[in-house]
Amino acid sequence: MDDTQTAVPESASQLFAAFQRGDLASRYAEVPGWLAALPDAERLRAGHLLARLDPDDVLRAHPTTPVLTLAITGHGTLAPLLAPLTMQLARHGLLLRPVVSAFDGYVFDLADPTSRLYAEKPDLTLCVLDPMVVLDELPVEWQPADVARAFDEKVQLLEHLVTEFEARGRGVLVLNTLPLPRLWQAQLVDLGARATLGALWREANARLLRLAAGHPSLVVVDLDPFLADGVALIEQRLSTYARAHLSPALLAVYAAEVGHLARHLAGRTRKCLVLDLDGTLWGGILGEDGVEGIEVADAPRGEAFARFQRVVRQLGSQGVLLAIVSKNDRDLVREALRRRTDMPLREDDFVRVTASWRPKHEALADLAEALNLGLDSLVFVDDSRFECELVSRELPAVAVVALDDEPASHPTRLLSDGWFATRGLTAEDRTRVTKYREEADRNDFLQSFDSLQGYLRELRVSVRLADAVESDVPRVSQLSLRTNQFNLTTLRMQPGDVHQLLADPHSRVLTIRSRDRFGDNGLVGAVFMRRSGPDVHIDNFVLSCRVFSRGIEQACLSTILDQARASGARAVHGTYRPSARNGFVHDLYPRYGFERVPTAGDHADGDIACFRHSLAEPLETPEHLHVDADPGEGTA
Repeated sequence: MDDTQTAVPESASQLFAAFQRGDLASRYAEVPGWLAALPDAERLRAGHLLARLDPDDVLRAHPTTPVLTLAITGHGTLAPLLAPLTMQLARHGLLLRPVVSAFDGYVFDLADPTSRLYAEKPDLTLCVLDPMVVLDELPVEWQPADVARAFDEKVQLLEHLVTEFEARGRGVLVLNTLPLPRLWQAQLVDLGARATLGALWREANARLLRLAAGHPSLVVVDLDPFLADGVALIEQRLSTYARAHLSPALLAVYAAEVGHLARHLAGRTRKCLVLDLDGTLWGGILGEDGVEGIEVADAPRGEAFARFQRVVRQLGSQGVLLAIVSKNDRDLVREALRRRTDMPLREDDFVRVTASWRPKHEALADLAEALNLGLDSLVFVDDSRFECELVSRELPAVAVVALDDEPASHPTRLLSDGWFATRGLTAEDRTRVTKYREEADRNDFLQSFDSLQGYLRELRVSVRLADAVESDVPRVSQLSLRTNQFNLTTLRMQPGDVHQLLADPHSRVLTIRSRDRFGDNGLVGAVFMRRSGPDVHIDNFVLSCRVFSRGIEQACLSTILDQARASGARAVHGTYRPSARNGFVHDLYPRYGFERVPTAGDHADGDIACFRHSLAEPLETPEHLHVDADPGEGTA
């Protein structure tokens, strides 16, 4: 066996050495980069070490690390899930605080309001189910009708437990479908009975999948696609002797799905797919083969590239921003995107096309700055191992998808990680590319002015402040989950949380919409408020990065203060909780007349800053914009 087969990857050596020295907690910020370079088997091994860390030790060294409390309950033995879950959250820069329930305790956990699960207030609750939860209920001699009855009872029980969770719990509950084991289907010798079993089993799983449509706090993970990719459902010895009825391989891919959901809940959703060109979107080298010589859609290999382009375009149609970073001649790239009409992707599908001979990590950093996105919003795709390793080393926050020289495998490699998975799409998602293009027009417009004030005056910004209604809930939730820079407390709100606020007579959710001479920006922000006695409290204020530096935040605070004064309020309070990304707004409240007031946090870790506005002096609305607002009865 040669050295390349036996050598331990450098990143693995660093991680394992840090664990042995006892400084893995202090170096936790480096863990995502180490994990990204590891093969799957080594990642799982690393997960076992990471699961032995005390989360509090990590937080002492890295206090801004996002922490998710995650409850694990369900049927069967689930301890093997802890290591891959810990690893998956760590690779996204998150910290897992697990709450693991007793064996087969899911009914008690979800039905009893005094259970430990509810007491811990988890952000994410996994109720992991396996086929034996149904099959264990069958008589020794059984028929498809027995299966139908047992599965129906189980689905009814789960519907009840979901309702209980929504009434008593918080965060998101995750269920999963129950794949049909071949071993049980094969026990029926009648092929017609097998078909009946398959039909009724799929119908029951369809009921499980549809549960999420009526319950905003629920996510249902479909396990069947993983089995179709060759992942084993059951490892018979573990199932028989350890009552672990889902194979380690299936638990590993399930953990990856949960990791992406956790990343989304923590506000770390990837937003932009950045692609290379030569060898990635088309075959050949544009500079050598010319516009007509590149391979795309004109032969079997070209069709493989066209198929990949269709996958990319499908992602773009759902709000994923598409961009190009390529070492190429810019004019030639534009010519190819315009002239090769047989390509599924066109120039207008991209928010930015960067073709130059600069190092790609520099081009990626400039792209993130131009789009006002964090580097952790980017996913970079390239077929060059050198370029992928360079970007990973220089920009560890960027997710890197390394392709090879087989274009037929490009879609699988791109989609194997759910980088862009989200709980739901909004109307704003489907128009995101248009809005970013309008933003580019605004930037060009800005360059024609000598002063910012002149630009803002001619931009003709108008702002509409209104109380949120039911149709606003998905977008308001999304803003709280995905906004990081202008997010005063990083309070993440699931749709169910927003619904609860709308139903609370002491709370108010204020939506912010804006438009200007270039178009309608849509719903770009939200303010979460509540009335407590004579005072109004702003629990959070979020604003999309697309509308920064236009005076909108000042206009919103001015309106809130005016409405609070008119309602007889004594003062308005605001809170700032620092995170890794929201330093941009650390002085928002004092900038607009709020005074800092002492809090318990000032004498502890200084984590939270509280501010108060006495309402003695009004805050002017910027003269360059127009504000239209609901009257604000109740909380302000």
